[in-house]
Amino acid sequence: MSAWLRQHRLAAATAARRLGLLNALVIGVALSLPAGGYALLESLRGVAGRFTLDTQVTLFLHPGAKRAEADAVGKALRADRRIAKVRFVPREQALKDLSAVQGMPEVIAALGHNPLPDAFVVTARGGELDKLSADLAGLPGVAHVQADAAWARRLAAFASVGRVVIWLLSALLGIGLVAVTFNTIRLQILTQRAEIEVSKLIGATDAFIRRPFYYLGLLQGAAGGLVALATVAAGLAILNREVRVLAEAYGSTFRFDLLGPGDSLALVLFAGLLGLVGAQLSVSRHLREIEPS
Repeated sequence: MSAWLRQHRLAAATAARRLGLLNALVIGVALSLPAGGYALLESLRGVAGRFTLDTQVTLFLHPGAKRAEADAVGKALRADRRIAKVRFVPREQALKDLSAVQGMPEVIAALGHNPLPDAFVVTARGGELDKLSADLAGLPGVAHVQADAAWARRLAAFASVGRVVIWLLSALLGIGLVAVTFNTIRLQILTQRAEIEVSKLIGATDAFIRRPFYYLGLLQGAAGGLVALATVAAGLAILNREVRVLAEAYGSTFRFDLLGPGDSLALVLFAGLLGLVGAQLSVSRHLREIEPS
C-alpha cells in the first residue's frame, strides 16, 4: 500500500512540475464566461425571489378622487368573484411609506403637497391576469392599473432562459477544455517518447507510464478552474463598484454575489474532471503508438 501511495505521490509531483501556466490561463478564461454568467443569474434570481409572484394587481385612483368614490371602487372590487383579497392603501399611508425611502423626504418636502393617489391592492383567485386588469381599468375613478408581479415573472423567465444558455455555453467550452488538454498531453507524450520507450524496455507497466499524464490533465483542469474563480471574483468586484452607486440611489444594498463555497468547489472539480477526460483520451490514443524498437 505504501509503495502504491508513493508512486501516486511521485506521479503527482512530476505532473505539477510539467504544469503549463499558459494552458491553465486559457482554460480559466474560457470557464470564467459560464461561471460569471451563473453568478450574475443567481444574484438576479435572488432579487426576483424577494418579491411576490402572486397574481396581484394595483389600482391607482385619480389624484382628485373623493373618499366616496374610493368606497364605491372598493365595493365593486369585493363583489368581483375573481378577486380573493382587497387591501385599500390611502394616499396618506402611501406618502408615509414613501417617506421612509432614503432621499425621498427632501423630495416630498420640496413638492409641498401629497402627489400620491389612493390605491387598492387586489389578489386574484387565478386565471387570466391581463383580462382582469383590463376590466378593472374600466371602473369609474380608476386612473391606472398595474400588475405588480409582471416584471418579476419576466425576470424569472429571463433567468430561466439564461440558465439554459449558460449550460449550453458550459458544454461547448467543456469540449474545448477537453481538446486543449488532449493536445497538451499529446505534446508531452511526443516530447517524452524516448523516455517512454526506455521505460517500457526496463519493464515499466502501462499504468506506471500513464499515471503522470493523468495527473497532469487533472491538475491542469483544476488550475484552470482556480483561474476562472479569480477572474470572476475580479470582474464582479469591478462591476459591484458601479452597481453600488446605482443601488444606493434607489435606497438598496444590492450586490452581485460571488460563487459560494459549494459552487466554487464544484467548478474546480468539474474543470479537473474534464482535464482528466482529455488526458485519458490522449493517452489511450498516442501511447499505444509508442513501442520500443
